[in-house]
Amino acid sequence: MGLPDNAYQRVEATRWRHVWVVGDIHGSFSLLMAKLRLCHFDPWQDLLVSVGDVIDRGPDSLRCLKLLRKRWIIAVRGNHEQMGLDALATGEQFLWFMNGGSWFAQAEQPAATAALETCRQLPWILELRCQNGIHVIAHADYPDDNYQWQKEVDLQRVLWDRTRLMNKGNGIRGADHFWFGHTPLRQRLDHENLHYIDTGAVFGGELTLVQLQ
Repeated sequence: MGLPDNAYQRVEATRWRHVWVVGDIHGSFSLLMAKLRLCHFDPWQDLLVSVGDVIDRGPDSLRCLKLLRKRWIIAVRGNHEQMGLDALATGEQFLWFMNGGSWFAQAEQPAATAALETCRQLPWILELRCQNGIHVIAHADYPDDNYQWQKEVDLQRVLWDRTRLMNKGNGIRGADHFWFGHTPLRQRLDHENLHYIDTGAVFGGELTLVQLQ
């Protein structure tokens, strides 16, 4: 089959002053802005990396989606972006709306459709080359014990798989750190070189930001 051309993306993070990674935002626009102010985030010098699931469940999905056009943020796709894209492609919205996508029915059109379409450009796997090593960001998992640039992996599992997390699986070779979201946890979980940072912001938990550089 082969992978889509944009399955992987590589970013030279040394071009930025500070680099932050953020857990699942899920439409929590005001919370994100408050967190960035606390971090003294400078959109002219700093970079924010999202682990995906920027949309759904929270109050401001469209405003969060529009952030993806800014020069200071990059994201990998989450299962919620994929559900939205699948709904656009097939017209079958039930699964997505049941999982928090119903904001789309009330959103201003065609702006919402256009903003969602930009998610087709999002990679599944991001390789970030920072001053302190190589960080790999994916939404749920990197479904292989050895990371390799452009390696063929199951992209469905990249978006959905919780097996490694539930089994407290081993770290992954081939990069220094791996950052995931997808599974809401009470607090961030660090295990070997794996980091799970969805701390359930949309369910009343923290929105976790971690400085990588």
